[in-house]
Amino acid sequence: MGKAKRAIGLRRENDPPLLILTSLAEGPKHGYALSQDIEQFAGVQLSPGALYGAIARLEERGLIEALPEVDRRRPFRVTAAGSAELSEALREMRRIVDVGTHRLGLLNGRLA
Repeated sequence: MGKAKRAIGLRRENDPPLLILTSLAEGPKHGYALSQDIEQFAGVQLSPGALYGAIARLEERGLIEALPEVDRRRPFRVTAAGSAELSEALREMRRIVDVGTHRLGLLNGRLA
């Protein structure tokens, strides 16, 4: 299952699926709210095409699901599979950060 997870691209910190799942981990959001949250926490502005394309792919893979429309906006929420996918991606990223931190000597304040 680990190799299949990489197919959706949860490998870069600016990757739309990773950013969307991270945003939805806080709770359901519609597209505009997702875009605003992602810009706030990651400093990344997703174009509407990138945002909604990634939403469609995540939904097709069962990682997020649409909720009933509210005021002409369709919110989405992360599914259990999406939470598991995000957790695995974050663990992989953490391993890379830990190795890089160690190799650069950033542990114990040796480098600023």
